[in-house]
Amino acid sequence: MAAPLTRSARGAARRPARPGQGKAVAVFLTPFFLLFAAVLILPVGYAVWMSFFSERSSGLGFGGTERVFSGLGNYTKALTDHGFTSSFLHVAAYCALYIPVMIGAALALALLVDSAAARAKRLVQFAVFMPHAVPGLIAAVIWIYLYTPGLSPVLSWIEAAGGHWDFFAEGSVLPSMVNIAAWQWIGYNMIIFFAALQAVPREVIEAAVMDGAGGLRVALRIKLPMIRSAVFLTLLFTCVGVVQIFSEPMLLSQRAGSMGSDWSPMMFIYKAAFERHDYGLASSASLLMALVAGTLSYVVTRIGKRGGSA
Repeated sequence: MAAPLTRSARGAARRPARPGQGKAVAVFLTPFFLLFAAVLILPVGYAVWMSFFSERSSGLGFGGTERVFSGLGNYTKALTDHGFTSSFLHVAAYCALYIPVMIGAALALALLVDSAAARAKRLVQFAVFMPHAVPGLIAAVIWIYLYTPGLSPVLSWIEAAGGHWDFFAEGSVLPSMVNIAAWQWIGYNMIIFFAALQAVPREVIEAAVMDGAGGLRVALRIKLPMIRSAVFLTLLFTCVGVVQIFSEPMLLSQRAGSMGSDWSPMMFIYKAAFERHDYGLASSASLLMALVAGTLSYVVTRIGKRGGSA
């Protein structure tokens, strides 16, 4: 029976398309491509064009400004700017602390909710996911209120216990920033990991339990390796998002004197565009940041594929 079925399948594949089918496909796809070009292709192309130009004032500064072609001058200016290059070091330090905390907490919560001893799983998922429903800017404002002396009930409790803590100090501002982002994103990624855990065959887990494996051994040796793709996907999205961090350091920099105005690449781009009105420098810095994010995505993807094949 295999040969006739194969011939019929091949005949169906070679069957010509119905009249007007191609036009229908074009009608449905055209709105997407128009929006894609309007919100992505054209802005990126315009940013590339602006990155090759700079504005210079004519005369002694009393006249207007003129746009002149500078070639790769804006890229050189961005790469030699200490504020721009050091911002990536700040983000790297942030990643080193934030990613293990956020990914580790999300995995731990997902494994706990997926365990057989867990109760009220829906309620726990809803409670943990709720912080993600708060917009990032609002979450940052809420936490800055909780960090501010004289306003924060948290600091009042610490002082009542005889302790002292300054969330805006030089050594604690980075953990304060990590806490804001982790509070918002742990629940979101926990839901992703929990959904991946639901796809793990229950027969494999039952066989491991019958062989004498405990709950911790099942979680570390069976469940985690089988959701490796979901972990690397979350890590990829996290790395790309961290490079673009803006709200948390922007608001914290107004209270923490140890943070500069160019703490993150996005803050440098914002300052170049809206304070110095150097749109050529802002465009080139944006494209360089996109290149870094793309390279980081490629590296994480390659590591994920290598780990999956192993």
